[in-house]
Amino acid sequence: MDSQRLLGFLGALLIIPQLAAPTNPTLEDFWEGRAAWVLDVADVGLPVGESDSVYRGDGEYWSYLHASGSSAGVIDQCGLPVEFPGCMTLWQSEDGGQSFSLNTPVCLMACSACPCDDQRDHITAQQYPRVVFADDEAYLAYEWHAQTILRRSNDGLNWSDWTFLRTPGGTWPSSYAPCSAVEHIGPHPNIRGEVHDCLVGAPPGLYVEGDTLYVFVAAGSAPGHMRCYRGDRHGDLSQLRLCNHDPLFSGAAEYGPPDVTEGPAINPYFDFRYVSSADVLKVGDHYYMAYEGVRGPDVLERGMDTQFGLGFARSVGPAIDGPWEKYPDNPVLMPVTFNFGIGHADLLVVDGVTIMMTATSADTRGRYVLAWVDR
Repeated sequence: MDSQRLLGFLGALLIIPQLAAPTNPTLEDFWEGRAAWVLDVADVGLPVGESDSVYRGDGEYWSYLHASGSSAGVIDQCGLPVEFPGCMTLWQSEDGGQSFSLNTPVCLMACSACPCDDQRDHITAQQYPRVVFADDEAYLAYEWHAQTILRRSNDGLNWSDWTFLRTPGGTWPSSYAPCSAVEHIGPHPNIRGEVHDCLVGAPPGLYVEGDTLYVFVAAGSAPGHMRCYRGDRHGDLSQLRLCNHDPLFSGAAEYGPPDVTEGPAINPYFDFRYVSSADVLKVGDHYYMAYEGVRGPDVLERGMDTQFGLGFARSVGPAIDGPWEKYPDNPVLMPVTFNFGIGHADLLVVDGVTIMMTATSADTRGRYVLAWVDR
């Protein structure tokens, strides 16, 4: 073999491994069983529960966090302590999302006047925030006393005045206004004497596609449903309209065995009571959603939600506004537990790596990444 042919042969050998090198797995690979979530960082410093993390470039991450009991000492921009459940704060990471800290323990959004007022400024209940950045604008949704509130921003730091997602909001009695079967609150074995029998509300989710803003909310309970609203993101956000396909998907049809309150036996029923906290990414021909399912309370008259799980769903076809299907092996990461933070997950794709921020234990919030299975 002459020297030129030998050099060409050696060059080809160097190229082949590069061509054959596997790309990073995606949510499609996870759905098809080719990839799994692997714990990357057990504790990133974020309090467990209600946050939404976004990547801002150059290794910097922001996490919009509802400053509940885990963020004691937060004050509003008028200088007064914030009552529980609290306002939204901004946590930051400059080490590639390995660790987050609250550099300024002050509510992110200013009040329109001092002192702050909850009815006017939502200062004590900016809960379950979701933030999405489009090319020219950022959008925020959060829950305020079961209502879905929307705002916009040019920089993700300074937010506009609020507007309601103008739907039947929160819970209400059907004697006041009738509700559809999707909005109906059904019987729960561990709840009696429900005051209201209709529900549309947060925790919300957001997604932007072109000029359209999608808002995802919970509808109904026992069973719960995932619903969406859509409209012109440049226009009046209060005028978003119900998506054509309602609901996108539904939770379990029944509570399941009443004497089992934890573990694999109740996994099929993990999203019976509530389906909410959507976070959406598009991969290939489908949209993928992480969501929170709630089954409990686990005993009669406990007075709080229990039995949480993290679920996934995806659009059956190439449209958001169409039927969705649930991941057959829901819930993921862990069986149904009392871990209230597991279902409120943040999905990101950074440099081709699919990342999920969610609870790693009852006390810590960490980071998972998708990795190939036996490849």
